Amino acid sequence: MKKIALLGAGHIGQTIARLLHDSGDYRVTVFDRSAQSYEAVRDYAHAFVELTGNDTGSLQRALTGFDAVVNALPYTMATSAATAAVAAGCHYFDLTEDVAATHAIAQLAEGASTALMPQCGLAPGFIAIAAHHLAAAFDRVDSVKMRVGALPAFPTNSLKYNLTWSVDGLINEYCQPCEAIRDGARLSVQPLEDLEHFSLDGVEYEAFNTSGGLGTLCETLAGRVRDLDYKSVRYPGHGALMKVLLNELRLKDDQETIKTILKRAIPSTLQDVVLIFVVVNGLRRGVLTQEVFARKIFAERNNGHSASAIQITTASAICAAVDMFFAKQLPQRGFVRQEQIALPDFLANRFGQVYAHSTHIESLS
Repeated sequence: MKKIALLGAGHIGQTIARLLHDSGDYRVTVFDRSAQSYEAVRDYAHAFVELTGNDTGSLQRALTGFDAVVNALPYTMATSAATAAVAAGCHYFDLTEDVAATHAIAQLAEGASTALMPQCGLAPGFIAIAAHHLAAAFDRVDSVKMRVGALPAFPTNSLKYNLTWSVDGLINEYCQPCEAIRDGARLSVQPLEDLEHFSLDGVEYEAFNTSGGLGTLCETLAGRVRDLDYKSVRYPGHGALMKVLLNELRLKDDQETIKTILKRAIPSTLQDVVLIFVVVNGLRRGVLTQEVFARKIFAERNNGHSASAIQITTASAICAAVDMFFAKQLPQRGFVRQEQIALPDFLANRFGQVYAHSTHIESLS
């Protein structure tokens, strides 16, 4: 039985703990700043450790003896957690969408005796696995469009949004520059720009640039694709209102204020839906071809558990990465990219199976 140190007992961390525990193959010790968090994971945790301060040395000592660290803390803690994991001799997995943190972890992985695999969630994470798989089937790839949304099933406010995951992560992806490839050149594009509209199952959506969702695909596909981008999906009108708040009212420069406003005014919900789709265009055997991968995943309520769609997809993705790693289906040391996971293997994994159901795209423009 593998010993897992789970950092963070928030909504995603709780779901990770339950999935790993219920598999019967992992013994989970939960680390969190709040002792009250233990109540939410008591049935799934072998033990609980209360985190105090930001001392990497103390965390390193606490992690010694674990097989792997699964980090579900905010993205601001990713680099320090990875540093402690490497020093403790643990393999490392996280959910960060922060580009700078991922670059720092890649440097830590150079010469490391353990594996470091950041960005193991939905986006970045699974979306890169799906996109790389589709692109690999083409002789020439013209464009790769990656679109993901975690949305309330029943929007009721002007933003048409509820808090379904980390507010810190949400604002970070709305404010940081976004990577893309256009006409074969890697470049940086602005968040909340390049608005597009599409329909899925008769519902209208919009999508715009956000940071971090591409993971390491720009580097992996450089020189092999003409156009590559990632956009977050929202209901129509959301992007325009966020541009007013972040750009015109300059709350981009006062992120703590906008986070406080959102936490106070926008309710969270477990009634959400996750939309995933990738569209790849290019030449295959001399024919101009398009391939689409699409999923629509809903919240679950069964066996006494309630989990939002974003909890299910994010927790299942990182659990699948951990599971496949210990099954020797992934590199065992150094920096591991999401696109090194084979999509068929991921979908066959006991945790990855939540992504196995298909849906239909009506139009994308």
